[in-house]
Amino acid sequence: MDATPALDASTLDAARTGSLYNEDLAPVSWDRRKWGLASFAALWISMSACIPTYMLASSLIGGGMNWWEAILTVFLGNLIVLIPMVLNAHAGTQYGIPFPVLCRASFGTMGANLPALLRALVACGWFGIQTWIGGSAIYKILAIFFPGLAAPGMSTLFGITLPQFACFLFFWAINMWVIYMGIESIRFLLNIKAPLLIALGLLFLWWAYRTAGGFGPILSQPSAFDPGQAKAGQFFSFFFPALTGMIGFWATLSLNIPDFSRYARSQRDQIIGQTLGLPLTMALYAFIGVAVTSATTIIYGQTIWDPTDVLARFKNPVLLFVAMLALCIATLATNIAANVVSPANDFSQLAPRKISFRTGGLITGIIGVLIMPWKLVADPSGYIFTWLIGYSALLGPIGGIMIADYFFVRRRQLNVGALYDGAGEYRYTNGISLVAVVAFLLAVLPNLPGFLVTIKAIAPTSVPGPLVELYNYAWFVGFALAFVIYLGLRKIAPNS
Repeated sequence: MDATPALDASTLDAARTGSLYNEDLAPVSWDRRKWGLASFAALWISMSACIPTYMLASSLIGGGMNWWEAILTVFLGNLIVLIPMVLNAHAGTQYGIPFPVLCRASFGTMGANLPALLRALVACGWFGIQTWIGGSAIYKILAIFFPGLAAPGMSTLFGITLPQFACFLFFWAINMWVIYMGIESIRFLLNIKAPLLIALGLLFLWWAYRTAGGFGPILSQPSAFDPGQAKAGQFFSFFFPALTGMIGFWATLSLNIPDFSRYARSQRDQIIGQTLGLPLTMALYAFIGVAVTSATTIIYGQTIWDPTDVLARFKNPVLLFVAMLALCIATLATNIAANVVSPANDFSQLAPRKISFRTGGLITGIIGVLIMPWKLVADPSGYIFTWLIGYSALLGPIGGIMIADYFFVRRRQLNVGALYDGAGEYRYTNGISLVAVVAFLLAVLPNLPGFLVTIKAIAPTSVPGPLVELYNYAWFVGFALAFVIYLGLRKIAPNS
């Protein structure tokens, strides 16, 4: 499965002379490939070991699942999303191109702005959420040493206190500095974080087990879907939308994974590295979250899902500082890798000669502040069923189109020089592939009524029941429809 050299000097020269070229979007030549198997495993261990993963199973257990049903749902969702992840990574490794450039093959040189912008806006939302989480951890550290920061009656701004907002902006500034330092600083950060966070998670697990004398009531809690329980017989009506939400968690990276795989030494490295790094780490960290939370019920007499709130109860100031610092590094590494690399490249796609990676990262950061992310994560059920499933309805079709085009229409053969040429073979109709746009719209359409019902924009009674239910499978429906429609339309209109 190793990649064969698809980049020679003439190909790179052809790309360099194109009107859609800049250094940040340029193909990565083989002599600059530094990411091996360990780098990709570290990438996923680093990105998976974060606070949102820790808290991911909480809403599933809150919905009625027992602990092992919740962990299995997390694991299955990530096993499924691994498939488009590895497939989309192939082109990045083979040709050294990032996600927005790969999109030009299927959507057109100008049409690629559609998937790039959609992916970028979702990443801006995630960037804001992770930045809020990191800023919140800093705020909780400071509030322990300086209790006045959390005093009642503190002035508020945009629905949060001024100290909270200041800590949010401070952590935001650290993110912007790492972006300025470039892609190699990101790889360095991920390699540090991977062993650090696994060690911290396992220590956290050991502390909870030892202090509580076991893992507590959540691990012995029966499923609400078991016979005789409150939601008996309703398991699958909850499981499938939950599974879709778990897929949605990394549906973003399943599209823009070429942004990282373009630095891979071989296909074997990206395939095995991702397979080892993603599903198991997500399941492990979700289990740590469930087990530690269960133990807090015994230790503190209440169920605490947020690890920063658990750590804030530690008495040793040195231990508290080190643990919170590790969480901040963890959040920073995940945020930069998962939520900045892609939109920085995506915004650069809009005007390659004017917008660099750094400028794109700054745009991401500004939008991440403007969306007020503390409102996005205020409601756990809205987090999964509105945010995660909602954007998976948009990203699933993009993934279906990209995979159909690369593997079935082009048989993994791309003209790299033409990808950077606004007047080349991927121009289609004035730079836009009508086939891809129509396939995308038709694949999104069936999920729209269910989404509108979920956000309470329309009444459930105004939409046929099956259409509302269809939304629970948004990623699957969108991916499959786009895949089939794109292949059909491309046969009818190969140049449109």
